[in-house]
Amino acid sequence: MAKSKETFSKKEKEKLKAKKKKEKLIRSEERKANAGGGGLDSMMAYVDEFGRIVDAPIDPSTRVEIDAESIEIGIPRREESDEDEATDSGTVIFFNDSKGYGFIKDKASGENIFVHAANLSQPIAERDEVTFDKSRGQKGWVAMNVKIVPKASPSLT
Repeated sequence: MAKSKETFSKKEKEKLKAKKKKEKLIRSEERKANAGGGGLDSMMAYVDEFGRIVDAPIDPSTRVEIDAESIEIGIPRREESDEDEATDSGTVIFFNDSKGYGFIKDKASGENIFVHAANLSQPIAERDEVTFDKSRGQKGWVAMNVKIVPKASPSLT
């Protein structure tokens, strides 16, 4: 007699396959029964003028027309103000001679301003009182035309 081609593991695999197919069919029927319906309209979302996602379409009567010519793209030109032209004063809080840069603490604003050796009229050191012009650099304010304030000698009276 020849051996049967149906082995136990083959039978178990067939049972498992049939069970999975039956479960899949049941799940698909449940999805169809529970579907809210509505089709594409229920899946649509709209964005209002404030960037919020809403379910209802936006009312065209509330729409505001914007003149495209009035929109500026980029950075507007900066106009020179009196603040930019005024000479500021401060104290050198750090300066590295070998690297050629340092920082000055502005007396008026209290912020640290970058200074490069190329912008010095004379050598400076830490704790020197200086005057300078501020200009806007790539990463913030930069001190230009840095000069040491001469120290007043104490009078003997």
